[in-house]
Parts: sequence; structure tokens; C-alpha cells
Amino acid sequence: MSNIYFVNKSAFLLLLLVPVMWVWLRNRVFFAEMRVPTIAGFPKELSIRARINQWLPITLRLLTFLSLVIALARPQLIYKEEEVDAEGIDIIISMDLSSSMLSEDFKPNRLNVSQQLAADFVSGRTHDRIGLTAFAAESFTKCPLTTDHRVIKQFLQELACGTLNDGTAIGMGLASSVKALSDSQAKSKVIILLTDGENNAGYIQPLTAVEMAKTYNIKVYTIGVGSTTEARTPIDRFSDGTYDFGYRLVKIDENLLQEISEKTSGKYFRATDANSLKKVYNEIDQLEKTKMEIAIVERQSDEFFSFILFAIIFLSLEILLRYTILRTIT
Repeated sequence: MSNIYFVNKSAFLLLLLVPVMWVWLRNRVFFAEMRVPTIAGFPKELSIRARINQWLPITLRLLTFLSLVIALARPQLIYKEEEVDAEGIDIIISMDLSSSMLSEDFKPNRLNVSQQLAADFVSGRTHDRIGLTAFAAESFTKCPLTTDHRVIKQFLQELACGTLNDGTAIGMGLASSVKALSDSQAKSKVIILLTDGENNAGYIQPLTAVEMAKTYNIKVYTIGVGSTTEARTPIDRFSDGTYDFGYRLVKIDENLLQEISEKTSGKYFRATDANSLKKVYNEIDQLEKTKMEIAIVERQSDEFFSFILFAIIFLSLEILLRYTILRTIT
């Protein structure tokens, strides 16, 4: 109904005549008069045909009048279309898959929380191309840049610790992300690199990867995840693939992450729990706004022809019934 507009709203004043028409039609005599001294021989109840004849013709006549009033009010159906001219941002999310991401200072663990909040972030970036890389002691591109955010969220959920050799190769993760953005023609290119440890693996040093990012004018936001004290974390892995947990002090190379973000005009964030990580993604979402120009195009179509047709149908049906099935002697 919000898309319907009536050009001549004053026509609805004619609806005030409906009660008058109802009384007038009800008082009309549709049966022949016959005077008899007694009605004892007649059935006390009206037949089904007689009962229908009492209300159906009146209802059809009123529906005819109502349809004509609506047609006179000239209803129009309004179509609104948004033409969006969006200048999207190309974003790579780089996720740490070292075994320490299973630490339980986030519930149920750092990786699960990071996956869910990254998926929420992706859902809000309607007009952006997003890709996904992962790293531990080595790195790989899980998904290249795409506008199919359903696929990105699916790949995020598939990330798991133990699929790569254990370790934290921040330089490798950053280099893989830069490579995924190297062919991008977007005016704004962003990497969101999330880790919970110190660089201790890989053949590409983090600052070398930073120079690569600067070459392609890529901005890097770094996120350090983990509490500020001890956390229950994997300390060994059994032959069946399960982990032995113990308590260790959380160690994040915040100086390195800060340097990476500063040299690429990005920003470093520290997330000590799920709530603070959610705020980090919200802040990045606000910092990296997609430029959009929205033009609203409005179109109208007249719909009064339909109500004129309804009026003809109701009136024709009343006349047909009155002179056939509901015919009376006058």
C-alpha cells in the first residue's frame, strides 16, 4: 500500500453515500405483493434462493459503486528504483592459522571468534571486492578478490589450524595478501592482517613485505588478538592431531604490527576479547567507507482501468443473476 498514490483523494467523499444506498436498496421491493388472509400455509423460513436474493444483488451493486469511486480517485502505482554508482574498495583479509589461535581466552577460541566477526564485517561491505589469505609457517591465498560474499564467508568457516606447518610467518601472510591485490585497479586497496603472535617463520621478512605493500599503495590494518595475561593454549600436538593444552603468557609483537600499519598509512588495533575485536572491525568499517552516489528514479503507472473493469464485472454479474437464477415476478 505504501507504493499506491491516489491523485483525486476527494473522490472518496462519495463513500459517504454508501449507508444511504444500503438503506435504499434494502427497502426496495424485489418480490411481487400478494395479499392473503393467512400465511399459515406458507413456510416460516425463507428458501436459500430467497435469502441469497436478499443480500447478493445489493452487495454487487455496492461493489460496483465502490470500484467506480476508487477509479475516480485515480490510483497510481509508484515504482522507485535506486541507481547506485559505487566506487568499491578491494580488501584482503589475512588470517593467522598458527596453533595458538586455538587459545581459549576467547570463547570458544580465538579462531572461531575471528572467523565469525570477519564474516560479519564482510556482510556489511556490499559494494566491495574481498579476498582471503591465511598463514602459519607458510601462507596461501584461500580466495581471490570477489564480490560473491557468500563464497568468502564459506571459505572463512573452512579455515582451520593444523592445515599448514605450525608457526607465525607474518611476512609471508602479508606478502601473499599484497600479491592478491597486485592486479587490482581499485583506487583504495586494504589488507586486514590478524595475528596473535610474533614473527618466527617464513623466508620473507615482514618489513620486506611492507615495502611491497607501499609499492602498490596498499594500506594495512593490523590486529593483535589475545589477552594481556596468560591463556590456555596448545603447547603440544599428539599423533592423532589433537592438542595438549597448557597455560602460557600471551606474546604479541605489537611494535612490529604498529610499524607495519604506520608505514602503510594504516592503523594497529589490539583486541583482548570478542567484544573489543568486534569494535575493531566496526572502526575499520568506518575508516574505509565506500564512495557511493545514489540516484532515486520514480515511475508511476495508472491503475484505475482495473477498477473500471471490476465495476463492469460486478454490474454485469448482478444483471445476469437478477434475470436468471435470482429472477423474481414483478
